[in-house]
Amino acid sequence: MILLQVNNTALDTLSASETEGGVSVLSLIFEGGFMMVPIFLLSIAAIAIFIERMMTISKASKTPSGFMTQIKDQVQKGDVNAAKMLCAQNNTPIAKMIEKGLNRIGSPLKNIEVSIENVGKIEIFKLEKNLSLMATISGAAPMLGFLGTVIGMIQAFMAIAQEEGSISPKLLSEGIYIAMLTTAAGLFVGIIAYLGYNYLITKVQKVIHNMEHNSVEFIDLLQEPK
Repeated sequence: MILLQVNNTALDTLSASETEGGVSVLSLIFEGGFMMVPIFLLSIAAIAIFIERMMTISKASKTPSGFMTQIKDQVQKGDVNAAKMLCAQNNTPIAKMIEKGLNRIGSPLKNIEVSIENVGKIEIFKLEKNLSLMATISGAAPMLGFLGTVIGMIQAFMAIAQEEGSISPKLLSEGIYIAMLTTAAGLFVGIIAYLGYNYLITKVQKVIHNMEHNSVEFIDLLQEPK
């Protein structure tokens, strides 16, 4: 009953805003009931994750132009320390992988490959951090929206059951209207999170491809005849 009173109060507020010529987003959020709160929090989390991941991935993909060419020149000159210094100046996954390979020069080639691969796995894990949470939000938000709709429909039919005499169509339509708001909000957040997740995955895959390309190029460099 308390929830019904809250929804009725919110509905009165919405009706007043409609008479003034429009419906605000804030009023729609309040209209959806308490299930709009977790959906709203999920939307904030999705936005925060997307921004943080974009900054991290963008930073990881900024390998200086001609980086591998400079590494190749230094290695061919026999100045491995200069090549290490060059890697240390660039805080990117590729630089860290090449630096690990340079530190293993003199070891069997297989050991160098394994060392580079291990560093690559660590860097990929860092790039994919929180992406699984983003995918979870894309699936959880619509489910919470549907749950809110079911709860709203139950409340609406409870209100109808308590009515005496003829049932007002307005009462039923108002209950359904309020319930459907959570579905719309959940779907909206879920779709945005899903699109953001796939976009980030695409960006990560490009960085991984670049990492693999440069690591292969470095291994080929070590196999070149002196």
